[in-house]
Amino acid sequence: VHCVCALAPLQSCQCLAWKPPPVAACGAESQQVVAGYSDGTLRVFSITRTQLELKLHPHGPAVTAVAYSTDGEMILSGAEDGLVAVSSPHTGVTIRVLAEHRGSPITVLQCTRMQLCDFGVGGSELWLATSRDRQVSIWASDWLRDKCELLDWLSFPAPASPQGLKSLPPSLAAFCPWEPGTLVCVGFGMQKEALFYNLHKKQVVQKVSLPYFATSLSLAPAGRFMAIGFGERLLRLLRCPPSAAQDYAGHDDSVHFCCFAPSGRCLLTASHSTVLLWELTGG
Repeated sequence: VHCVCALAPLQSCQCLAWKPPPVAACGAESQQVVAGYSDGTLRVFSITRTQLELKLHPHGPAVTAVAYSTDGEMILSGAEDGLVAVSSPHTGVTIRVLAEHRGSPITVLQCTRMQLCDFGVGGSELWLATSRDRQVSIWASDWLRDKCELLDWLSFPAPASPQGLKSLPPSLAAFCPWEPGTLVCVGFGMQKEALFYNLHKKQVVQKVSLPYFATSLSLAPAGRFMAIGFGERLLRLLRCPPSAAQDYAGHDDSVHFCCFAPSGRCLLTASHSTVLLWELTGG
């Protein structure tokens, strides 16, 4: 692995997302990334030209999560104050601000293509927002028609913490690639577990016990693998339906980031000063 370019504004980069390639260009690599910064700005970079293409300022406080819509035509960003902004990467204009999570930092934003007619609503995609206070909202949207409808709202109970939310593991959620209409949720709660929530049934359909509270989560887009990082310097790999778990050491601190490659054959994980690239072998 080698660095092909360095794009480093003065502010601290908090989150990053690749622009999805066009549907017609299956297997192609995107050449744009959007980064969220501590000053509330978003910056869109061209990888091929190694330069800043657009700067947006949809937030006052730091940006804590960012994602492209599935067609790459909108950027969703969340901030420390819990506001979610929807902005155009073409004009830089923020077209919508959602305040449902106000007061708690956004920890995850994710978009997915799905047959929304199955849920009795219109739109072109589903997306979710997760905040640190263990709230998850699921939305159906069609940005070209200025449509955005709240589909479901999840709230997970947890014991009170005298140190406050910042001292707790983050609340995380992800759409399940191999079970359409299902989310996987982890974070601080009454039990150490991963919850599979079905949007059609509006209920938790499966629980998977974990050794600790999770600090990071990624679901393989190809294959049925789930990677979970923990504050105890441990990475767990699960094949779903859950079978025997495989645990891996090697990090120097809390595993705060894990992400599968689009092929599902490689996994990137990170802790305080360690970045590891894992290759999945076998069936």
